[in-house]
Amino acid sequence: MIRFFPEAIVRDFRIRGNNVFLHITRRRWINPTTGKIVIRNWQLVAKGTRITSDFADFLKELYK
Repeated sequence: MIRFFPEAIVRDFRIRGNNVFLHITRRRWINPTTGKIVIRNWQLVAKGTRITSDFADFLKELYK
């Protein structure tokens, strides 16, 4: 059975003068046998930043 976490709204960089709002919903699965919730832990944003981890790593390499 699939359930969803509450929707998260993330404000992103402006594109062509328009505001960008990302509406993100994450899935969580419930194991019908055990009743446990199964989720994936996605670390999309680098800690202490507003950019993705991959982009943060790229900038670190660029400005060494």
